[in-house]
Amino acid sequence: MPEPTTPPPPGIPVRIAHVALWTRDLDRSVAFWTRHFAATPGAAYHSARRPGFVSRFLTLGAGPTLELMTAPWLCDCDKAGAEHPGWAHIALSLGSEAAVRQRAAQLAATDALVSPPRHTGDGYFEAVLRDPDGNLIEITA
Repeated sequence: MPEPTTPPPPGIPVRIAHVALWTRDLDRSVAFWTRHFAATPGAAYHSARRPGFVSRFLTLGAGPTLELMTAPWLCDCDKAGAEHPGWAHIALSLGSEAAVRQRAAQLAATDALVSPPRHTGDGYFEAVLRDPDGNLIEITA
């Protein structure tokens, strides 16, 4: 996969926004993170675009948030691109919608861009890309 031809401008405050984890039992996972790590769970989000998809964001102290996600189509397999229980993606905040648009435009010239910038139902402005090993990375405002 070719690298972007233009590096990001210096000084963009990139930080981890959240890390996502697929789970078969959302309530069990929320209870685990709440009990063992004092996570504060947010309200459940039910996707209108992907019926059956439900997620909850959990705040972990002062750090990034954890997104726990479930869906009836989770696969018990290693098929490339299949959604299965385990870590799903990492989200990097670039600080603004303009920075997301600029980075996505640069990545559009490569094989890395999976989804162009958009507003999501759970409140993010994001674009999605894959690293050279196929791992998903969301770049968010």
